[in-house]
Parts: sequence; C-alpha cells; structure tokens
Amino acid sequence: MTIHPLTAIDFYKTDHRRQYPEGTTQVYSNFTARSARLAKMLPTGSLSAGIKTQAPHIVFFGLQYFVKEFLMDSWNEEFFKQPKEKVVSFYKRRMDTSLGKGAIDVSHIEALHDLGYLPVKIKALSEGTLVPMGVPVLTIVNTHPDFFWLTNYLETIISSYLWKSTTSATTAFEYKKLFTQYALKTGSSLDFIPFQGHDFSFRGMSGLQDAALTGAAHLTSFYGTDTVPSIDLLEEYYGANAEQEMVGCSVPATEHSVMCMGMKEGELATFERLILNLYPAGIVSIVSDTWDFWKVVTEYTKILKDAILNRDGKVVIRPDSGDPVKIVAGDENAPEGTPEHKGAVECLWDVFGGTITKAGYKMLDSHIGIIYGDSITLERAQAILNRLEQKGFASGNVVFGIGSFTYQHATRDNFGFAMKATSGVVGGERRDIFKDPKTDEGTKKSAKGLLRVERENNFLVLYDRQSEEQESQGLLEIVFLDGKLVKEQTLSEIRKRIENAL
Repeated sequence: MTIHPLTAIDFYKTDHRRQYPEGTTQVYSNFTARSARLAKMLPTGSLSAGIKTQAPHIVFFGLQYFVKEFLMDSWNEEFFKQPKEKVVSFYKRRMDTSLGKGAIDVSHIEALHDLGYLPVKIKALSEGTLVPMGVPVLTIVNTHPDFFWLTNYLETIISSYLWKSTTSATTAFEYKKLFTQYALKTGSSLDFIPFQGHDFSFRGMSGLQDAALTGAAHLTSFYGTDTVPSIDLLEEYYGANAEQEMVGCSVPATEHSVMCMGMKEGELATFERLILNLYPAGIVSIVSDTWDFWKVVTEYTKILKDAILNRDGKVVIRPDSGDPVKIVAGDENAPEGTPEHKGAVECLWDVFGGTITKAGYKMLDSHIGIIYGDSITLERAQAILNRLEQKGFASGNVVFGIGSFTYQHATRDNFGFAMKATSGVVGGERRDIFKDPKTDEGTKKSAKGLLRVERENNFLVLYDRQSEEQESQGLLEIVFLDGKLVKEQTLSEIRKRIENAL
C-alpha cells in the first residue's frame, strides 16, 4: 500500500486554510519535547562518576530519514511527478466521500502542483544532539505566501515520524549511560559497551518502517543488532557504509526450534555439534533454557569446558525465560549454594574462572559469556548490573538484548512531543502567537514568536520573541528548503555527538 502524501494527515487539517484569518501569508511552527514526566529514563542522580548528562534530555534523531523518504521521495513520486488531474481527483474523491461532496475546495492543491515543489523551510538542530525539555528540535515555515496552510498541514506526519525515532534514540542513550557507569565502576572495557546493548525488537514493532527506524535509532548508540533493515536504512539515508565502518553487527545464534529439533535427550549433542562442528571459531550464541537452564550452566559446561576453552572465540549462553535479574545475577531467596542462588554468571565463573579487572571485579574467561534478551528494561538492566557489582562481578560479563518490551512500550506522551505554531504573518504584519491553557499545569504552555536556540555553558537555551535577524542565527540550521535537502548528516557524525555527550 502506498500512502499518498496529500492524505497523510488528520482530517481536521484539510480546512484550516480557510480558518486562518484573512490575509494570512505565513505560519511558523516548532517541534518540541515538552516534558519528561512520563519518560522511561534512569532516575536523575542514579548515575554519578564519569557521566556528564543528568537532567532529562532527548537525543534528536530521524529528521533526515523523514526529509528524504517523505518530503522528497514520496511528494515527488506520488504528487509532483504525477499528472495533476490524477492527484487532484484522488484528493477530491477522498474529501468528498468522507467530509461531504464539495466540502473541501481543491484549488490550493492544484496551485501546489503547478508550483512544482514543497515551499517549506525546516531549520533543525544537528541529529544526535542532546536536547533539554522545552527546547525545539526544529522549526518549520512556508516560503511562499500562498501556501501558509502547508506548515501545519504537515504537523501530523512530522510528529508520527519523529517522536518515535527520537524516543528510541533517547532510550538507547539511556542504556549506553547505564553501561558506561558500571563499566567505569567495575573496570570493564569501555570498548565493549557498543556491543553490550543488542537490538532484539524487530518482531515486536508496529511494522517494517517502525522496526527499521527504531533499529536505526538503537544503532546511534550501539553496534549490536538483529534488525537487518536498520542497517539498510542507515546506508540509504544516513551516508553509512558497512564496508568502511561498523554500522551494525550480529553473530550466529540458535532459536528454540533448533534446540527442540535435536530432542531433549540430544541437547548435549546439539551443543557439541554447534561448538565443535558448525562454529569451531568466532562467537556463537546458544539459547539454553529450552528444558533445564541450570543443568546447562552447571553440567553441560563442565563436560564442554575443554572444547570451549580451546575454541578461538566465545560461546554465549542465552537464558530466555524467568526473572532476568534472578537468572543472570542470582536469587537471594533461593537456597544458598544452589545454581538459582548463584545466578548464571557466578555458575559460569565456578566452571571457567576468569580474570580480575583493575577495579578488582571478576571478569569471566573470554571464551564464555551471557546474553539475556527477554523483557529487559532499564530498571532490570540496572538491577542486574548492581547485583553483579555487589557480588564482585564486572559489568562486562553480560550482554543485554533490548527488545520491543523497551522500544515498543512508548508513546508520544513519554516526552510530550508537540508541534505548535508560535508566529505568523497576517496582512503584512508579524504576530507572536502562543497557547497557555489555564486548565493545564504548565506543560502545554508554548513559546512565543520566532525562535532561536543557543548553547550556553554547554546547555541549550531557547530564546523566543526574536527578530527575523535574530531568528536567522543560532544552532537551528536550514536542513530542508523548497523541496531540497540542504544539510546532509552521517551516522558517524551523529554517533560522535552522542559519544561526546557522555
């Protein structure tokens, strides 16, 4: 199904053109995260040494994909390059059958097709920038007076593309902050962190585009992914090149159907075949809770110890059920000395041993590891790392599969994203406009007039009610102008901005 750009709207947008005051020639709006009250983030102050960013921020990501995929490809292929009669009749039919015959005049659609391009200017912060609440990530304004209606006609689609990609990039950064904190505390290698968060979300997302874009957002902070289309997206829309840089990577891994097909009585033989025959070198991840996980980590590992230690690579044990904290780091309420009490990491230490980091924490032998990817959240990841630390184990002993339980349990309200008009021109005069509902606690109060964003003391600050000259300055730079991408950004540049924010 091809979604036509003309109808990628809420119905109420269709007649706002007539509702603006007579003489309106410009509408100027912004897209802003207004509040982190409902955000799923680490508690402020829960991280300390080595982490610079404490106050709630979002990580801006996804605009370039939106510009290229929708504002350019979709509008050009489905509207401007199509016969005018075809696109106008399509639009008129949709309006007539849903709002009533003749309810929406289509002369403005005809005029836009005659113009031949989208007369819109978008200014934005650089993607990968950490942005505090209340500071706009972009502004948008029409560049032709006849098409003032276009600015907020695009609101719905802008929001639907950008709130999720930015929320997902922010969530990934929260995990990155968490892993960095515990690596610094326990002496784990910082080079391991890009691989410590692995994207398992594809099957739980709302369709291919959602999975690919969220997966791409994950890769702004990490390398590990099982969402193949996210790498494709970053190569096509963000100048990435998997032959020249690490975009995203994964490892051979089993699933339950593989283990089950070998039958319960043949589970050990399946492990042996995987480790010795199919993957005699490199990393291989083996799902290990098909029947008795504790038997695998306490008995099979002893039988396979020499084979594992003699491999040039790592065998990764993957539990996939139970309470993640208890499975990985141990259940304090289980009988002392049992595998359940010890947890997977300690059980593997008992078999394989390892080294001691400079900070004095135990690090499993490099030939063995753990990944847990079922229902991981920031809170559970933090609880696992905290319990491992208390037991004397370094954070680098475990990889987290971050799935749809994290990335799909989100809404636009998590950060209060909204696009609001703050300025316009009517009858040749500029008007500073704003909303400030008395029935709201203050979250929905908007800025006024033209906007400018500056960096002061390494913190982004919004200035409103700016003159046109002032608005032309600051960190909001032209990204899209009259149908063309003006500023191109790469994945590498975005990653560097995020890394520098730690």
